[in-house]
Amino acid sequence: MPTDDRKLISFAVPVFNEEGNVRRLYDTVQGVMAPHASRYRWEYVFTDNHSTDRTFELLTELAAADKAVRVLRFSRNFGYQRSILTGYLHAHGDAVVQLDCDLQDPPDLVPQMLAHWQAGHQVVFGVRRHRKEGFVITALRKVFYRLINLLSEQPLPLDAGDFRLVDRRVVEELRKLDDATPYLRGAIATLGFNQIGFTYDRQARQAGESKFRLKDLIRLGLDGILNHSVVPLQLATYVGAAAFVLAVVLAVVYAVGHLLVGQDWPAGFTTLAVLVLGSTGLNALFFGVMGEYVGRIYKQVKRGPLTVIEYTINTAPPAPPTA
Repeated sequence: MPTDDRKLISFAVPVFNEEGNVRRLYDTVQGVMAPHASRYRWEYVFTDNHSTDRTFELLTELAAADKAVRVLRFSRNFGYQRSILTGYLHAHGDAVVQLDCDLQDPPDLVPQMLAHWQAGHQVVFGVRRHRKEGFVITALRKVFYRLINLLSEQPLPLDAGDFRLVDRRVVEELRKLDDATPYLRGAIATLGFNQIGFTYDRQARQAGESKFRLKDLIRLGLDGILNHSVVPLQLATYVGAAAFVLAVVLAVVYAVGHLLVGQDWPAGFTTLAVLVLGSTGLNALFFGVMGEYVGRIYKQVKRGPLTVIEYTINTAPPAPPTA
């Protein structure tokens, strides 16, 4: 029997309440990949974060019609990053392409990503040149990407999201990841290998509403910063040292002014109150920063499962995730 030597491409698709987009994404990817069927085979790995609408029902119908559609339904919502990582770990492909179900990242660009991969790049990621979102959200995202790159011990790509292709070698390295709060953009960027980015315009959501609220974006930002930098902890030391030096300098100035110049400084209740409140606020801020790190240590020590898979379709029972 002849062997099929075509490369297998896995499309990892995290979903949560995407009943309006599931079928549309499947049909779009089928249309994009059909002209390349002589070179590639492909599969879908949908990770359902316990959707409460008809998403799982529609995925079940797709899987019944196409055995290349594999579905993993979680017992509850484990979050976006864990959903992505679970998709990677259960993908069988020689390369894995991560797609969001809302089609904001155009599947039409997948052949371009595959060309970069065939040229020898193990990671191919999209850099968002323009995105159809509100001005405030867009500005916050830009500030976040530059802040995390400034604080990170390793350089991270600016304006790059989760629209990427990773080689099987990278997936096997991610299998070793042992992180209770994974941040895959940073984790993949810091793995090294031969990486390349390409610019594109992010589209508007096709149907439904974004599941990312402002607090979710803030939490994702904190994960990105705290997972890849100890600078916030070092900042507490620097600010404390600077405050101590400033206090010494002011004490010297007051002593010199009183002893040599004879300056009679007024009793500054306002100055004292500002200093006390300022120092108290700084202490609270840095205790909060340290608390975030301690909280992550606590989660890591507990070592709960990465995700709990309640139902699987067209896939064998998975091996336990490493994280």
